[in-house]
Amino acid sequence: MIFMRSTLREFAATGVGVFTILLVITFSSQLIRLLGSAARGRIPADAVVTLMGFSALGYLSVLLSATLYLAVLLAMTRAYRDSEMVVWQSSGLGLLSWARPVMLFALPIVLSVGVLSLYLTPWAVTKAEQYRHQLENRDDVSAIAPGMFKETRNGERVFFVEKLSTDLTQIANVFVHTMQDGKQGVMVASRGYVDTTSEGDRYLVMLDGRRYEGTPGQPDYRVVSFERYAVLVEREEGKRFMPSQKSQSTEALLSQPTPVHLAELAFRIGLPISSIVLAFMAIPMSAVNPRTGRFANIIMAVPVFMIYSNLVSMSQAWIAQEKVPAGIGMWGVHAVMIAVLLVLFLWRLGKLRAWFGR
Repeated sequence: MIFMRSTLREFAATGVGVFTILLVITFSSQLIRLLGSAARGRIPADAVVTLMGFSALGYLSVLLSATLYLAVLLAMTRAYRDSEMVVWQSSGLGLLSWARPVMLFALPIVLSVGVLSLYLTPWAVTKAEQYRHQLENRDDVSAIAPGMFKETRNGERVFFVEKLSTDLTQIANVFVHTMQDGKQGVMVASRGYVDTTSEGDRYLVMLDGRRYEGTPGQPDYRVVSFERYAVLVEREEGKRFMPSQKSQSTEALLSQPTPVHLAELAFRIGLPISSIVLAFMAIPMSAVNPRTGRFANIIMAVPVFMIYSNLVSMSQAWIAQEKVPAGIGMWGVHAVMIAVLLVLFLWRLGKLRAWFGR
């Protein structure tokens, strides 16, 4: 059927463009945030790409939901603006005739959102949290970035290494500042290496250097030359990994139906449901009079998406705080939005005006 093929093609072309734009915006913001953390020394530079990958899987379900909504809205708005809708209506294809192509276009996307929300996103969040936990528990030498001053967790040492080998064992032009018992010491060496004893203790061994030690403001500094100087690398006791609720698998949430778990489950189930509701809501919201402006309905459509998303998040918080029963919090918001959807359809079809006109 010409109508079905042309409509699906229009939805697909618009969806690809919208998804690309949203993906670039999301990736850019995440990249800026991660690069800022790397510049401040909070994460190593080589961890940016890995964290970007995990972040992409975490945001993909939301991006697909927004893409579905905007693709249907923009494609149908163009049909109204270019008077193409008049041609279809004169052929006997009314507003309800768009429900079938929208369903065919939305079904694979909604299934993808469901799989991402229920399975892939929790897995990505788990991997990202585990990776960050490993980064936080690395010893001080492993956390050193070449060409950057790095302070230890206890604040007693500051390292600077100009060059660091890929296996993190050989260093060149190293600077170490220490503060102990009110005395500060500065050690510089042209080269060094990292040594691990049989007991597992790690030492930063500096070769052919000098140590300057004294009290700030006092003329009692000592200068000592050394051929070999070993500094024990302190490692903070590894913290136990505590996964968040977002990283729990869906099976784990179902097996322990606590309010917090049910709240997270409501959010995951709500994403595919809201995706299909918003896709159909775009049908009546796309109707626009060409003389009122090209983006008049889009200005109204964006707040609708934000309100729906915020209501889902609010219901999640209410379930976790036990302010509402889990069943009402999980399905109440969607029931309200489906009712709004029916009202919009009735309004666009003229049923409400006919009823109230009587």
